[in-house]
Amino acid sequence: MPLTAKRAEAIERDEQDRLAPYRDEFYLQEGSIYMDGNSLGLLSKRAEATLLESLADWRELGIDGWMKGRHPWFELSEKLAALNAPLVGGSADEVMVTGSTTVNLHQLVATFFAPSGQRTKILADSLTFPSDIYALQSQLRLRGLDPAEHLVQVESRDGRFLDEADIIAAMTEEIALIVLPTVLYRSGQILDMERLTREAHARGILIGFDGCHSVGAIPHAFHDWGVDFAYWCNYKHLNGGPGTVGGLFVHERHFGTLPGLTGWFGSRKDKQFDMDHTMTPAENAGAFQIGTPHVLSLAPQIGALELFAEVGIDAVRTKSLALTDYMMTLVDQELTPYGFVIGNPRDDKRRGAHLSLEHPEAARICKALKAHHVIPDFRAPNIVRLAPVALYNKFEDVYEVVSILKTIMDEKQYEQFKNEREVVA
Repeated sequence: MPLTAKRAEAIERDEQDRLAPYRDEFYLQEGSIYMDGNSLGLLSKRAEATLLESLADWRELGIDGWMKGRHPWFELSEKLAALNAPLVGGSADEVMVTGSTTVNLHQLVATFFAPSGQRTKILADSLTFPSDIYALQSQLRLRGLDPAEHLVQVESRDGRFLDEADIIAAMTEEIALIVLPTVLYRSGQILDMERLTREAHARGILIGFDGCHSVGAIPHAFHDWGVDFAYWCNYKHLNGGPGTVGGLFVHERHFGTLPGLTGWFGSRKDKQFDMDHTMTPAENAGAFQIGTPHVLSLAPQIGALELFAEVGIDAVRTKSLALTDYMMTLVDQELTPYGFVIGNPRDDKRRGAHLSLEHPEAARICKALKAHHVIPDFRAPNIVRLAPVALYNKFEDVYEVVSILKTIMDEKQYEQFKNEREVVA
């Protein structure tokens, strides 16, 4: 099928897409195709509106904004937790919107890593995002343990994926805690969280997950799977804005556990302003808050998460899979002769919400795409990541990106750029 016919097919699929009206909810740059929603989601009009409403509450009410106004600040984190909960498969009490990804990881490891006897090690993997490893190393050093000895990282067999059997084999009697990604940030592989949790618990090990590349893109069932804890950012697939406040999940069986890092917003709400020097922790995941909520970074999430409540994560996932499957088909048909290799899982059950195209000239290809007003991102050493987002990308966007890539390769346009990453890749 020639490319012109494929464009007609893409347009037809867009006409049948029931999520197509939600594209108008977002600020899209005219003449540009945004394929980087797995790094930073676009601004929606609803997110902008709730940010402005919170600014108006501050302007009009001053300190009374804590208890009055359109979005009272005192329980804003709890309101957002309730909107996050269906996306991670937990109850509202098990979720809290607070901190950032790495701050929340520090909090959770400080709480649940309890080295004792021969169980003194943390199990992670070699493909996870570096910030997680930095935090785990730091937590080990704080306990006087050498990360070189006490941080075990499961290796990948091929540099792309992790085999759950290898992770399970590493669950020895020396492991006290496991921290793994839900989705690998380079290849987009979804780990079998339910299986890994079951195997960890069978060995008496607590397990937690980094959901940064999955929350808002795929359904989860953290409570039913028995996951001990999880944490994630809200600026990627959830479109909460750059640097917006993160989220965490703590299974209800751990309620009553004193957080490793305590602060006054972890207090029970009715006791917080008693100003007692003996803390009364919240009786749910709220206990894991530390400091005052960053209200103006929380505010866009109100509108952003209302969209997900309206659409539903299952509908998001269905379209996401259709978009990435369509892109893989076009890549196979049009780009394979140019040396592109699909480095993400092809199986729907194992593929997250982005594609990982491997090519030796990946960095300069990304720059060439930007010259064509296509926004991808690059991940070392050789990956072009493309994330068609269900709420605002079209099938025609996918067609256009592959067509542009074909032109870039045919005309060798990438050769005018250096094959090295930009400061922010």
